[in-house]
Amino acid sequence: MTEPTAKSRRSRLPALLIVLASLLVLGFVLWQMETTPRTDDAYVYADTIDVVPEVNGRIVELPVRDNQLVKQGDLLIRIDPRPYQDALDQARARLVTLNHQIELTQRSVNSQKYEAASAVAAVERARAQATQANDTLQRLEKLLARGFVSVEAVDQARTAQRSTAAELNTARLQAQRAAAGVSGVDALVAQRAEVEAQISIAELSLEFTEVRAPFDGRVASLRTTVGQFASAYKPIFTLIDTRHWYVVANFRETDLQGIKAGTSATLYLLSDTGKRFQGQVDSLSYGVLPDDGGTVIEGLPHVQRSINWVRVSQRFPVKISVQDPDPDLFRIGASAVAVLRPGEAAKTSR
Repeated sequence: MTEPTAKSRRSRLPALLIVLASLLVLGFVLWQMETTPRTDDAYVYADTIDVVPEVNGRIVELPVRDNQLVKQGDLLIRIDPRPYQDALDQARARLVTLNHQIELTQRSVNSQKYEAASAVAAVERARAQATQANDTLQRLEKLLARGFVSVEAVDQARTAQRSTAAELNTARLQAQRAAAGVSGVDALVAQRAEVEAQISIAELSLEFTEVRAPFDGRVASLRTTVGQFASAYKPIFTLIDTRHWYVVANFRETDLQGIKAGTSATLYLLSDTGKRFQGQVDSLSYGVLPDDGGTVIEGLPHVQRSINWVRVSQRFPVKISVQDPDPDLFRIGASAVAVLRPGEAAKTSR
């Protein structure tokens, strides 16, 4: 009885070891899932801009090709600058003409001011003569009563007094007319400010005929060539910002505990799973569109009556910044795998 029992125990030992090993592996996997969340629901992302001209015109130079890498400041598009150069030359010529006109008008204004000053002096002279004639008439009238002067002399003095008074009135009118005739150059100066503004606009438009890369990037979706008429604010192609690459990974809401900005991450792309990249969490999404329920009608949430017994966790995007990305592998939309390490801060690359 003892020997069969021992054999039976020895035969069950491998099965127990296998079960124990399976439990250990299962425990390790569960521990890994809890401590290092992982998802293959991820893709590569980078910021992009639409390359658009800000002026209308025909494309005369397109020194880039589709999928080409460009450096900041490189020429991307040149619009025919001739119409804008002509507009600038015309505005500058208009300013030169206006400056000459202001100069000539200023000379005329100065002459008018001199005439007005001369008219004021004539008024003073006429006033002095009228005062003298009035005083003379008053003296002669006193002498006439005593018989020291003749009536004819008094009449001549009275005539002279009236004549000088009339000349004084005439001089005053001429002075008023001369003062009213003094013009100015204010209107022309205002026109000069307008022309200077037109010159600034023309210079800016001429500058806009060249579109240059605002950052290091890669050309994408280029579907045109030299000779095409480009409309202002209509995209010509897309420029991918290759300075910063991200992986957007959709994690279950149950995996987000302990995840915050700066959390370390390991990434790899399905195009080359042999390469690993380090990264850190840039930000976590705080809103997604729910697939069921949650609809607000007249201020009240609408929740469906029927529910599933198996509840699927909602996934939220986690934006992960990639350190030292491979420019030959990273493409927008490429499939990726992300593994997060909560509680571990990423090491910044030097």
